[in-house]
This record gives sequence, C-alpha cells and structure tokens, in this order.
Amino acid sequence: MPDANILGIESSCDETGAAVVRSGERILSNVVASQIATHWPYGGVVPELASREHLRAIVPVVRQALAEAGESYQSIDAIAVTQGPGLAGALLVGISFAKALSFALEKPLIAVNHLEGHIHAVLLDYRQMERRRRTTANNEMEFPVLALVVSGGHTHLYLAEERENLWTYENIGHTRDDAAGEAFDKVAKLLALGYPGGPIIDRLAQHGDAQAVKFQMAQIKHADRRRDWGNDRGDRNHGGERALRSEDDRPLFDFSYSGIKTAVLRYVEMQNLKPAIEARRAALAGLGGKPAVEDILKLCDRQTLDLVASFQRAMVSDLGAKTLAAAREYDVRTLFVSGGVAANSELRAAFEREAAMQGLPVFFPARALSTDNAAMIAAAAFPKFLRRQFASEDFSAEAGMPLR
Repeated sequence: MPDANILGIESSCDETGAAVVRSGERILSNVVASQIATHWPYGGVVPELASREHLRAIVPVVRQALAEAGESYQSIDAIAVTQGPGLAGALLVGISFAKALSFALEKPLIAVNHLEGHIHAVLLDYRQMERRRRTTANNEMEFPVLALVVSGGHTHLYLAEERENLWTYENIGHTRDDAAGEAFDKVAKLLALGYPGGPIIDRLAQHGDAQAVKFQMAQIKHADRRRDWGNDRGDRNHGGERALRSEDDRPLFDFSYSGIKTAVLRYVEMQNLKPAIEARRAALAGLGGKPAVEDILKLCDRQTLDLVASFQRAMVSDLGAKTLAAAREYDVRTLFVSGGVAANSELRAAFEREAAMQGLPVFFPARALSTDNAAMIAAAAFPKFLRRQFASEDFSAEAGMPLR
C-alpha cells in the first residue's frame, strides 16, 4: 500500500481546520482555529460570522499545518476537503480554497462527508495507538461496526462495513429534531451558562445531584421516513402505529431531544428560576470575554447544578440505551462513539460500563479528535485516494449531505 500525505481542510461549522495525515493513520499536524470567542455573546453559532472567520483563518491555518508537518504545497500528494453536511457558507470557504489549491498545484482533490470524517477519527486514533504498540487482545476492532456520531449538529447511528478500502454505511437511526449537542447548547443558553454548552454542562454536572429532577425522554412511535414503515404483515406497537423498520425489516432507533429542552424550560418557569438566570447572565456579561467554568460555577445555586446534572444524566442514558439496543439487534462486533458530544466524561464512562456488560468493545477518538478537525477529513480521504475517487471540478457544498 503506497504512502500518501494528504492535506485535509475542514470548515463545516465554526472551526477552521487544516491537517496533514500520512496514509490515513499518522497525524503529522492538526491545526484548529476556534471561533468560540466570536459566537460566545450569542450563545450559538451565527452562520454569517462563521463564514467571515473562516475567510480570515483559512490561509494561516493551512500554512501552519504544512509547516508543523514539515511539508510544502508541492510535497503533499492530495487535498481533501469537507463537502457537507454543515453550514453552506462555511463549507464554501473551505471548498473554494481547496479547489484553488488543487488547480494551482495540479494535485487530486477528494471530497469528504463530515460524518464519515467523525467515524474515521476513531479509526485514526486506533491506528495511532497501534503505532505506539498499546493495543491488546482485549480491544481489537472487528466488523460489523455500529457508529454513533453525536455532535452539535448530528445524532446518527450507522452500520459500517469495510471491504478492500471501500467503506459503506447504513443509517439505522437519526434525530427527529434537535441533535444531542444542540440540546446541550440550548439548555446552557436558557440557563445562562455560556457557550459551547456541552463542555460547560459536563463540568458543572459533577457538582449536582443527577437524580434530583426526573426527565421523561421521548418515545418514537411513528415514522417520518418513507422506508421506515413495517410491511403489510403489521409489526404494530401498542400505540396503533407501525414500528420503525429498516430495509431488511429490522427496527430503527431514532432520537428526539426537543422535548427535554422544553421540559427544562417548564422546570425553570415552575421553579421561578428566571430571576437567578438573568442575574447570572448579567454577571457573566460583566466579566467580559469567555469566563472560566470556575467563574460560572460560583454563580450557580444548588438547584441549578442539580438541574444541569439531571439533564445530562437523562441525555446520556437515552443515547446509551438506544445505541446499545441497536447493537444487540444488529449483532455488531464493535461500537464507535464519535463527535463533539463523545468528549463528554459521563457519556464515555457510561458507554464503557454498559458496553462492557454486553461484552462489546467500544472505541472513542481522543478528545482532540472528537470535535471538528481536519485530521479526520484527511484520514477519511485515504481510502478514496487509493481507489482514485477524486472530486469533479464542478462539485459544490451540500449542506444536508447524507452518508451512504
């Protein structure tokens, strides 16, 4: 198998990334320019601002990635870029730059699905560990793989197979509304805890009682996808609706997180927490910039910390229960958990504990590879490079790009 140094470019949301990865398994550099400070005052990503920040950052980020890798524009073998899904304007910044590089350098260009990148982040980290001779017989990776991709914009379950460098994916679950990471961010914004909400809630939850507030998670009882309906034999549940089914007539495992966000809002209203929230919002604004979690903790009372801990426990429990039920149903051999929410400490601990009880090996990427980065894009591009699956000159961004 030939070696290839691939320059990856990632600009799907609010982080500008560039990386050089050798043959899909060795990170030579991985540079990320974060936009947290830009979006902090708004409590979420503002698409127009994200695009402008990508324009400012992309040239210095790519130059830094090449310099740290000891490579040049001429020495790389190919360029990989995120095609989608993501914010259209943000994606176009990366794609336009990658196209210009490809044309000027006469290097092949590879279009990568962002979701596939998250899956290959797990493989990339696994191969890095193999290189350091830290793998054992207890954590060997076998197919078929069930991959949970869970982030601010996505909550998906995929069955993944690999044969002769050809990766295929079957979606067996997705969120019907809010992604899990989006729910974390919206609850953090509601409670005036800052942005991004996931890491802040993860830290604050350690100081609260996760059993203090009981949340009822949504139960999906009807289909919204054409192929989800059961066949004419029935397969109806107790609500009179047909169960969600896959193409081979096995159940699908969908998620819904808009309800728990509403439940948190109702709790805030019923417990009259709004005055404390507004006081915290004003106090954080007075600190200026992005405050430390310790500063936020000082502004939270016991009831708020219990609410945050209970919310996180409910989210983690729902993600784990549905993912492990899918693993049993589809008889998978390995579990991947990737995406920004995969950096959550309670989620990692819960998956490791529950998957071990099922005898199922579970793999996470390193935390630096869990959030959006270009190393995962370059790694996902390597199998396409081997098959010479290069992008056409007229390809463009696909904000809602599916993974198949």
